[in-house]
This record gives sequence, C-alpha cells and structure tokens, in this order.
Amino acid sequence: MISTRRQPGWTACRGPRADTLGTVVIAYFAARRRAGGPASLLAALRDGAPVSAIDVPPAVNFTRLAVLVLVVVTVPLFTPHFAQGGEGIATAVALGVSAIAWLVWQFAGQRPRLWLAMLAVMGAAGGVLAGLSSLSTAVSVGFVVAVSAGARLPVEASLAIVAETLAAFLVAAIASGAPAQAIAGWSAGFIGFWAFGLTRRAYLMRAVEAEDALAQARRAHAAENQAAALAERARIAREIHDVLAHALAAVSVNLQAAEGLLDALPADRPEVVKAVQCVQRAGALTREGMAETRRAILALRDDTDGATPGYAPPASGEAEGRAGIVADGGVNGAADSAPGGAAGGPAESGADGPADGGAPAERLVGRLRSLAEEHRATGDSPVAFTVTGTPRPLGPDAALTAFRTAQEALTNARKHAPGQPVEVAVGYPPGEMTLVVGNALPPAGAPAPLARAGAGYGLAGLRERAALAGGTLTAGEDGGQWRVRLRLPHQPSLAGRD
Repeated sequence: MISTRRQPGWTACRGPRADTLGTVVIAYFAARRRAGGPASLLAALRDGAPVSAIDVPPAVNFTRLAVLVLVVVTVPLFTPHFAQGGEGIATAVALGVSAIAWLVWQFAGQRPRLWLAMLAVMGAAGGVLAGLSSLSTAVSVGFVVAVSAGARLPVEASLAIVAETLAAFLVAAIASGAPAQAIAGWSAGFIGFWAFGLTRRAYLMRAVEAEDALAQARRAHAAENQAAALAERARIAREIHDVLAHALAAVSVNLQAAEGLLDALPADRPEVVKAVQCVQRAGALTREGMAETRRAILALRDDTDGATPGYAPPASGEAEGRAGIVADGGVNGAADSAPGGAAGGPAESGADGPADGGAPAERLVGRLRSLAEEHRATGDSPVAFTVTGTPRPLGPDAALTAFRTAQEALTNARKHAPGQPVEVAVGYPPGEMTLVVGNALPPAGAPAPLARAGAGYGLAGLRERAALAGGTLTAGEDGGQWRVRLRLPHQPSLAGRD
C-alpha cells in the first residue's frame, strides 16, 4: 500500500490545486523531454512499458472479478442475442475474448509485458463488445481498461490504449446502428474514466515522492546528528590532549630531572634511597596515566578522522614522522610545569596573561614569551623568541589556537629532538598573524626517551583549531629543521577580547 502521511512540518499549498487532464498531460510531456521512454504502444510492448507498481488490495481484485461475472452473465440477456445472426456471433466472440483477457490481466500484475498486452486486447475486444451491445453492461470492460491504463501507464501508452478502445467502440457502434445518444455518452465516459485514471496516477506519484522526501530528510537528520557527535568527540579529544596530556608529560619530565639530581647524592643515605624510590614510583604512575590518556584520545578519535565538516585536512606532502620527529603531539607533549605554562595554564582564559597585564595583543605575546622562557628553563635547549610587526588582537579562539600551537611545537621539540636549539617567531604582517616554531633535526640515533609517548593526533587537533579560527597550519621538514607554521586572520571585530 502507498502511504500518504504528511511529512513533519508539512503545510498545505495555498489555494486550490486541480489535477485536470491538461495539467497531467503537460506535466507528463515535460518529464518525457527530460527522460526518454517508449515512444509508442508498440515500443512499450516490445521494450517493456514502465508500469507503475501498485499493491492492489484484495477487495479491489474481488470487485473486479464481480464486475467481470456481472458482464458475462448479463450481456447475453440484452440484444443482440448470441443466436441472432452475425451480430450475435460477433458479440459472443467479443465477450469471450474480453473475459479471457480480463482473467489473464487480473493475475499478471508481476509480469508487465503480459499485463500490458492483455490490457490492449481487453481494450479492443471491450470496445467492440460495447459497440455491439451498447445498451448493456458491456461498456464496463472499456471503463476498466481506461481507468487502469491512465493510473498505471505513462500518458502516451495509456492514450494509445484508450484510443484503440474508443475506435473499436465507434466502429462497432456505427456498424451495428447503435443510438447516437449511446455513442456520444459512452465515448465521453471512456475519456472521463481515462482522465480519472491520470489523476489517480498523479496523486500516487506525489505520494511516492513524499515518502522518498521523508526518507531522505530522515537520513539527512541522522547524518547531521552523527556529524555533530563526531565533532563533539573531536573537541573533547583536543581538550584532553591540550590540558591533561601536557600536564602529565610536564610532571614526567620534572620527575626525570629530580631523579637525575638525586642520583648525584650519596647512595648510602637511606633517605636518599627512599626519595629515589618515591620519584621512580611517581614516574611510573605518571607514565601509566599518559598511556591511559593516550587510549582515551585514540577511542575518541577512532571514528572522527576525515569525517567532520569544518576540519582542516592534513597538508599535502607533510612528512610527519620523518627524520625521527613524529609530527603528532597526541597524548604527548611535555608542556612545561612552571606557573603559567602548559596544561591548564592561563591560555585557557582571555583575561589571564602575564603578571604585568598589558593590552590584549600584548598579553598573547607575553604568554608566548613566557612559554618559550619556561621551555628554556626546564630543559637544556636554547630558545630564541622574536616578534616582528605591531601586535594586533585576534579574538579568544584564535589566541588560544596560537598558544596551543606554540605549546605543542615546543613539546614535540623536547620529545623528539632533546637538546636541539628552538626558534619561536611571531609575526604580524598586514591582515594576519603568523607563528613559526622550528627546531634542528636530531642526529641519527640520538636518544629521545619520550619520542613514543604520543598518540599521533596533536597536530591534527591543531589543524582543526586553526580551521575553525579561519586559519591554516602546516608542519614538516624544511632545510634541516622541523617547522610548524600557523597563519591566523586578523579580526577587528574581536579586538580587545584576546
């Protein structure tokens, strides 16, 4: 059965809409010009007509059979009788052919060519039968043909069958001397039933289109919900990486430094031994926490890569992981543990910044400078920090993106190239802000104890942040160095909100 339920939010068209014969025919030929199909009834019989699939209820089938029985029983009771010469014989033959074709047509719904052929035979035989016995129920055969053709066939094919039925009726009626009133009335009846079938077909086609549109709307809504869920998972993964993972990595680095200092003390003192054991135990717990965080980010990121609109794809040709430097930053990152530094530090709030305050743009530069100084203070790598141009405000999201990019790049430098010099360059060319963090590539085989701590999603999260802020981020090897480049547009409307 075809459902005609209205879609959610559906509103009726204003004003009357009539499915007249003219509108149906015009709509059909307009569609025919856009898509080809059988050009005639013969072509439809040869190639197979596009018969519309309609689930006919059992009650309708029973009614059709009842009408057929009524015709077969009552037609012999009217003139001409079967025994009245040639007209009687022709009537009997037409009735027999119509009845047989009707029965085959009734049960040939799953075979379109046979269905169409029997309908055409019914039209010709039914037209002749109605013309010979114009004052009986014989005209019912032609009416059924006209309605069925209009409802289930394209206009061109149904028009051919109705014209065949009408022509057979007119020839037989005129030859048998049927009353003029019967000829005119039944001719109009054939055309009227055909128009009714066309209207029914147009209604059913609109019902099917409405069902298809509803299904498409549901699929689109489900896709939007899935995209929103994946976007939220990606955002949560970024925040876990940028806050918790950096903090754990910073604790791990400082514990390693403390263990190294304790190793320099005399080992015969029990308190020193106990302190070393405590530091080692704390380091093990920290590494375990980093592994758990890594697994959490991997689980959140598992279904989101490349699936969420608005995310920046990886830069083409980016050689992540080359020369021993893994461009990841996933759950890695030894962001610094000093105050105002990495995880959970003042970068999360546009109101926080260096202790001396200053203008919004100066606060971002101050935070980046403090981050570079903390990296220099907690490690053995020289850090050069430069600013070119006049600082301009970026807005809170862009400012946080810039801070996170510097934090991630410095973390990766410590992880994959420990001891190598690092350069942090902040620039303010016209209309944008640039941040470039580069470090020298380590010698082949150089130790990098934290190189495998990452999950591989740090820079991916930064690309997403940059794209959401309207900028771009690239990373890769350049002239013997690993460089991370960030470009963010200047947004005057957000001035003062860094």
